[in-house]
Formats: sequence, C-alpha cells, structure tokens
Amino acid sequence: MFDSLAHKLQGTLSEVRNRGTLTERDVDLTMREIRLALLEADVNFQVVKQLTADLRERCRGAEVIGHLNPGQQVVKIVAEELTKLMGGAAAALSFSARPPTVIMIAGLQGSGKTTAAAKLARHLRGEHSSSVALAACDTRRPAAVEQLVKLSAQAGAAAYERGTDADPVEIAAWALERARDEGKDVLIVDTSGRLHVDEELMGELVRMQAALEPHHVLLVVDAMTGQDAVNVAKTFAEAVDFDGAVVSKLDGDARGGAALSVRALTGKPILFASTGEKLEQFERFHPDRMAQRILGMGDVMSLIEAAEHEFDEDQARDLERKLRRNEFGLDDFLGQLKMIRRMGPLSNLLGMIPGLAAVQPQQVDERELDRIQAIILSMTGDEQRRPELINGSRRLRIARGSGTSVQQVSALLRQFSEMRKIMRQLSRGRMGDIGALLRGGP
Repeated sequence: MFDSLAHKLQGTLSEVRNRGTLTERDVDLTMREIRLALLEADVNFQVVKQLTADLRERCRGAEVIGHLNPGQQVVKIVAEELTKLMGGAAAALSFSARPPTVIMIAGLQGSGKTTAAAKLARHLRGEHSSSVALAACDTRRPAAVEQLVKLSAQAGAAAYERGTDADPVEIAAWALERARDEGKDVLIVDTSGRLHVDEELMGELVRMQAALEPHHVLLVVDAMTGQDAVNVAKTFAEAVDFDGAVVSKLDGDARGGAALSVRALTGKPILFASTGEKLEQFERFHPDRMAQRILGMGDVMSLIEAAEHEFDEDQARDLERKLRRNEFGLDDFLGQLKMIRRMGPLSNLLGMIPGLAAVQPQQVDERELDRIQAIILSMTGDEQRRPELINGSRRLRIARGSGTSVQQVSALLRQFSEMRKIMRQLSRGRMGDIGALLRGGP
C-alpha cells in the first residue's frame, strides 16, 4: 500500500535523519521533496499545499533548525501531520440497541461495492460475532445478485435476494423485515452503481435511504481511480450524507494518494481499507498506524492483531514444548508457515515490522514459499517429523514429487537444520539466518 509514496518519503526523511543539524534551507528543500512525493502519489493539490504549509510552520516552531539531532523531531512531526490528514483517531461503526443495524453500501459501478459488502460481513462476524445478512439490491449490473450470493456464503452471512426484476427499494424494505424476523444483528445493503454519477443513481439512493433509515451509509472509493475518487466522494457527500469511506483496491495502486485526500476534502473518515482480493484482506483504517507504515516506522499493533486471529495459546505452548525438546519438525514449520500466510501477503507483513518496511514488494517472492510447501508436502509424515531420515534416494523421490531439484530439497533441509538451532537460541536474539530460508538461498 502507498508503495511509491512510502519509498519517496522514507528516502527524503532518511536524509534528514542523517544530518547533524538543519538549516532553514534544509527544511525548505525537505518540504519541497515531500510536496513532490505527495503530488506524484495523486494527493489533491490543495491538500498538499495545506499539509506542507503546516509541516513547515511546525518544523520552524519546534526550533529544529540549528539544533543537534533534529531529524527524529522532523519525522515525528511528519507522522503526526499525516495522521491528522487521514482523520486522527480511528473511526468505528456504532451498533443499534435494537437490531438489526442497517449499513447501506454506495459507490460507482466497478468500485468494488459487492466485494466490500461481503468483506465487511466477514469482518463483523469475526470481530463482533455478529449475525449478518446481505441484501442484493444491485439490480442493474449483470450477475451482481449471483456474485453477492456466492460471496455471502464465503463470508458466512445470509443472502437476501429477489432477482433483478423488482424495484431495489422494495427489495431493501423486504430484506429489512426479513432480517428483523430472523433476528439478524446486522443487515448490509448492496446498492446499484453507475459508470458515473448521475441524477437517477442519486435519486435511487435517496429513496432507499428514506425507506431504510440506515444507521450507516458507507461509500466505497476505488483507490486506483486517482483524483476521480475524490470527486466522486465530494459529489456523494453533497447528495447522500454518507458516514465514512471504504477504500478498495488499495493493494493495486502504488500511489494511493487519493485515499489520503478523502478525509481532508469531505470531512468523512476512512473506516476500512481493502488490502487484497481475498475476503480476509480487509481491515479497519487506523490513521496513525497507516502514517507509521508510510514512513517506514512499522505497524506493530496491526501485526499483533493479525497474529492473534491465527495463533492460539494451546498451539503456542505446544510449539514452545517442541522447541525445548528439539522436536520441532518440518510438519510444525509448515503449519506455522500456513498460519503466517493467512495473515496476508508477506510484503504487507514486512511493512508492519519496524526496520523492514523499506523492503520493496518485488524483493519478496511468494513463489519461494510455494516451493517450500511443495517440498514438505511431498515428504512422508515420518520424514516431516524427523528430517534426518531423508537420505539420497528419499531426496530424489521428494524432488520428483514436488517438481523441484535434489539440490533445492537439500538446501531446504540444510537451512531448516540451521533454523531449528537458531529457534532454540531465541533468547539470545540470534535471528539472522531465518531470512535465508524464505529467500531460498543458503
């Protein structure tokens, strides 16, 4: 996310960190580089102008000029101003005391509304144990109803649909009554979109809002549409008073600056961000954490939260016991690897770790993880638990079964042996060689 912007801002601030003192000219040059980075990332011009003016004033007001080691203070100021730009504190949905809580999803056709609705349903089930239903009220886009029904099943939510012939407002009202009868906690209503904002689209949304009286109206904003995303948000804000935005396809846009402009230009917070194609790649938007990730400072809290969803205490205790007894096998490693991959793309996880945020996505080859899994899955259970059993003939069989070479199998076994030694010595902090295993090198 924000790859290009993050890379440039981190480079600019790295130079600031390395200077013993800063002059007024240094501050001006730094602000110029920050302004260019933001504009290239598609952040709105007026937003950039105001942000850099605030940054310049704060840097001068903080008396960093001429003082020793001012770099960290400048980075801190930039992080705080970016956080402020994106809304300050994280905003959250509120739930009705009399269920169901009704959430209406709006946006243009192709912005990812239906997928966002299903992702939100899955998120609410996982985070709040909510019973969720999705109402298929997009009667205009071909196959929209079928898509919502399919995604609802994947998200573990009920799907309410009446085809494409009925009036969408009538479908929404019927779905609300059904949600009440079935005791659902949340009803998410997927509405029709258009290729552009028009009077008919807004009229339908206004009628649906009047019929449902939703507790929340969320606007799905496509990060890949650049400044058009901001224009769409401003137009929707004038016609339908939405409560917050869901930024979709944030993983597919290296710039993503439009997302930074939404809050500043509409006054509406970004509530959620879609960070990948899978339903689980959806998270609450924390302005402070996002600012830290953009500046290469990591996002430890999000990493911990992601890990808590995948690892349980019993597994952790079992893993610790095996490590102490030197019983940690390739089957255990495979299980840990799978859990880590469920947390999201490895490049995203690295961005959450302080000091590793500068690793570029192209440097992380997920195919190496696929190769490791294929090799381990081609082993017998005994071989996974006791890798020392694997002799020359077994290596040949494993290589053929996994579509790899004997050399690659041998390299994995050698690296795993070294990693197992290191894992037993974690208390001494000797983690250096684990990265070689994931890179596929000795």
